Amino acid sequence: MHHNPFTTMRSLKLAEGCKGTQVYALNPPPPPGGVGDKLLQHLQDHLRVNSIRSKSSRTYHHQSTSSLLPYGLPATDLLEPQIDPSLKFPDLVDKMAEVYRRIDASTNLERSRAFLEQCAVFRGLPDPKLFRRSLRSSRQHAVDVHAKVVLSSWLRFERREDELIGTCSMDCCGRILECPKASLLPGYDPETVYDPCLCSGSGGGSNGVVVNECSTSDEAFEYDMSFCIGDEEVRCVRYKIASLSRPFKAMLYGGFRETKLGTISFTQNGISVEGMRAAEVFSRTKRLDEFPSHVVLELLKLANRFCCDELKSSCDSHLARLVSTLDEAMLLIEYGLEESAYLLVAACLQVFLRELPSSMHNPNVIKIFCSVEGRERLSSLGHASFALYFFLSQIAMEDDTKSNTTVMILERLVECAVESWEKQLAYHQLGVVMLERKEYKDAQRAFNTAVEAGHLYSLVGVARSKFKRDHRYSAYKIINSLISDHKAATGWMHQERSLYCSGKEKLLDLDTATELDPTLTFPYKFRAVALVEENQFNAAISELNKVLGFKASPDCLEMRAWISIGKEDYEGALKDIRALLTLEPNFMMFNGKIHGDHMVELLRPLAHQRSQADCWMQLFDHWSSVDDIGSLAVVHDMLAHDPGNSLLRFRQSLLLLRLNCQKAAMRSLRLARNHSKLKHERLVYEGWILYDTGHREEALAKAEESISIQRSFEVFFLKAYALADSTLDPKSSEYVIQLLEEALRCPSDALRKGQALNNLGSVYVDCDKLDLAADCYTNALNIKHTRAHQGLARVYHLKNQRKAAYDEMTKLIEKAQNNASAYEKRSEYCDREIAQSDLSLATELDPLRTYPYRYRAAVLMDDHKENEAIEELSKAISFKPDLQLLHLRAAFYDSMGEGASAIKDCEAALCIDPGHADTLDLYHKARETSAAADQK
Repeated sequence: MHHNPFTTMRSLKLAEGCKGTQVYALNPPPPPGGVGDKLLQHLQDHLRVNSIRSKSSRTYHHQSTSSLLPYGLPATDLLEPQIDPSLKFPDLVDKMAEVYRRIDASTNLERSRAFLEQCAVFRGLPDPKLFRRSLRSSRQHAVDVHAKVVLSSWLRFERREDELIGTCSMDCCGRILECPKASLLPGYDPETVYDPCLCSGSGGGSNGVVVNECSTSDEAFEYDMSFCIGDEEVRCVRYKIASLSRPFKAMLYGGFRETKLGTISFTQNGISVEGMRAAEVFSRTKRLDEFPSHVVLELLKLANRFCCDELKSSCDSHLARLVSTLDEAMLLIEYGLEESAYLLVAACLQVFLRELPSSMHNPNVIKIFCSVEGRERLSSLGHASFALYFFLSQIAMEDDTKSNTTVMILERLVECAVESWEKQLAYHQLGVVMLERKEYKDAQRAFNTAVEAGHLYSLVGVARSKFKRDHRYSAYKIINSLISDHKAATGWMHQERSLYCSGKEKLLDLDTATELDPTLTFPYKFRAVALVEENQFNAAISELNKVLGFKASPDCLEMRAWISIGKEDYEGALKDIRALLTLEPNFMMFNGKIHGDHMVELLRPLAHQRSQADCWMQLFDHWSSVDDIGSLAVVHDMLAHDPGNSLLRFRQSLLLLRLNCQKAAMRSLRLARNHSKLKHERLVYEGWILYDTGHREEALAKAEESISIQRSFEVFFLKAYALADSTLDPKSSEYVIQLLEEALRCPSDALRKGQALNNLGSVYVDCDKLDLAADCYTNALNIKHTRAHQGLARVYHLKNQRKAAYDEMTKLIEKAQNNASAYEKRSEYCDREIAQSDLSLATELDPLRTYPYRYRAAVLMDDHKENEAIEELSKAISFKPDLQLLHLRAAFYDSMGEGASAIKDCEAALCIDPGHADTLDLYHKARETSAAADQK
């Protein structure tokens, strides 16, 4: 299997950064004293707030710690984890398999909605690529205009193009999939949605044609009647007017009084002379292009009054094409709703949605979306869907979870929910918001309804709501029953039960939660605070280091900074606060009382002062030692002195991608693009944004445009990286080599040169040019690109120099602070016993790495320990349903004759990647075997 040679720098397994912050309980401070008095005075002068008393009865004996923290230290008594607003399942594999079956069995009309359910399932997973891919599939299979408008706008929002300076909400990305004009075209055509759209053309079809009325009027038609409006007459052709609708035909040919009249009074029918002349022109030409919008609006009213279907459709389409700004949309949507103009309302909605999130603060938009009357008016035209309010709810909750707007949108979401999964999501999200608003009875009702709809995770919300109302034992019983009912209990179940018990039972639940799901951050934080309460500050830091070694969690960074201040490690605290502000720039520390930026200003005088040149040297050191958190902190410090430095913003995005924090990485890329003063640089950053959100071809087009302006290191690097993201044939590999060589000839710094050399070495290895690869890696190491040790080890291994490969990886382990991947890779170059030891250590350092589980499972299968092999894989799948893990377990099940389990794992794997060839082969084989067995 071919691997992208560049994944050492830019990981393709990107995960969204943590959302939200954890609120901690705080202990009251003892009287000031010790070395921290000065900082305490700064804090008190700056904030002028009173400390919050906690329920904890414990006291601290670390005098200087308390004096540095006017709000004290966090207390275990009131720590609690946040409830995930996304759908969550006791058996995610079972749910993914069910979703895959539903998609596979759905008709063309049902498929878009089936993919939307998949979106809801993937929303709660850390890899945003899965959600975006499902969203694209849902848009691809959308049938009606409303669904196309909503899903296209949602896809655009996911890239947050609203934050790019100089872009317009109605700009088109160049593909039918997101084209605002293509979204207004009805019909089902999933095969063409990834094709280029026609936006670059000159006007687009009929919209660019103007009819010359004079050239066809008197010569071609004989006017035989008139409509009298006021004192003016509008000459018409009787049979042409009659052709507009049945009512007109009945009036003019049906034996009524008007049938015999040459002049018909039309004054009382609400249309002007100008409007009637336009109707006459349309009756002959079927065109509206030459008329101003107010006349077309008159025609729309006339069409509704006299049931002129063709005229109404033409007016609707014509007006829809005119909507391009928020002001136009606000004006025209009222006409559209009043006159039941489906396309016009769709076009107005499209502007509202493509202007998000700013349009959510427009009171008129809020009225349309949030009020019961607004939803009913939209619904009357088929424009109030679950997809619409699902989209709006995600934006509202991200903007302000507790706001009335969020509550109203979720209430509309509930009203649109029809299928069970829709009710589960709508009521669960409403419960989460009500809990945040401390409206516990309403929260409990919403969570209960979600449970009744089949969402067992909402029992966590039911229990928490009861706990908040002092029904602790009732909450305990709910979660205890949930655990008892499931043979394979999950980490989140034990985590939640720990809130409702105490002593050893609480600690046992927390330890079990970590064992079942090491990605849950709450248990680490609780244990760390418990250690602080025993004055074991170093042990508390070590506990947090365990999770921060593989998951850049803002709340854990805050906790570690908090404790570092307590142990007077101001450098460490400042580093963590800078890193968490990179992840969440508006982070509020200490129970939401102090902005992170203020803490930086207060701690900075107590830490070592560095010039910009010193910072560059420090960045180089942190980068070389694979200390990504440290590197983020240095870049944050440098940006404080030079906020408009686009190069630093780009460096920041690379670090964030390496930490699997894609949301924050995209924000840094957008800032890099916005701050860049050179067009060719902006094009490179736009290219990376497109590439990282799944638009490879568009990214390559940006690279070509940038090269046409100026050749630079970054543009050649981008183009090489994007081209290498596929299985390369020899010719393509040679081209990538040429691009990287061009990049290396362009000016850049050692950090980027090292990455380019490392990537070039990887391509040489794939081309079996081992000596050239070794030269690249050696040159990279000469400029302290530490990761090149791994590439050089691979070269030694391919040359059958296994000991040299092992030693090379040992050098990387010794230099790198984050070295789980190095232990994993070194295991390939040693005997089984040492490999097992390295892989155990890799799992301990980073439990999210899947190779160690697969290796151990394969060894167990070789030893005929099938059940233990399945258990090893299941351990990882329970918190990371990875494609390769699922495929391997399915293969094991198949070899053991457990066809049903094999089929389920294949379906779950295909839910993640429906085109995975090996899994598809195994799936068809398992189904054929199962069908043959059923026939016997």
